[in-house]
Amino acid sequence: MPGTPPPARRTVLRAAAIVPAAGLGAVACSSGGGDGGGSNRSAPTAPTDLGASDEVKVGASKLYKDENVVVSRISDDEYKAFSTICTHAKCPINKLEGHKLICPCHGSQFDATNGKVLHDPAVTPLPELPVKVEDGKIVAG
Repeated sequence: MPGTPPPARRTVLRAAAIVPAAGLGAVACSSGGGDGGGSNRSAPTAPTDLGASDEVKVGASKLYKDENVVVSRISDDEYKAFSTICTHAKCPINKLEGHKLICPCHGSQFDATNGKVLHDPAVTPLPELPVKVEDGKIVAG
């Protein structure tokens, strides 16, 4: 525009420094960032064999990272399974402490026995998956 002075050199340099940093933050918070290199971002939709049913003891939970599933054994013959794709930013959850699932991206926490949110930023529980035992193997999805 005529009559408008050009921006000061300091303003131009500051903007040039901020844009790449802002881009890194956007990548880290996007659905593609922060998963430690994993690319599988969905729980199984078809029945998936997770292994021997006795691998999950009564009262315990087991995280199946490659399948994005957590299975909790409520009683001898009752199992619960949930997707381990965080409902906040779709990051695969890769940490289980007891019955507490911890998302590596932003720290959301979920109860592995019922999928409920224990700690924000997530507000939506994990989706439950159908699970059964067939021929001594846990099948979920």
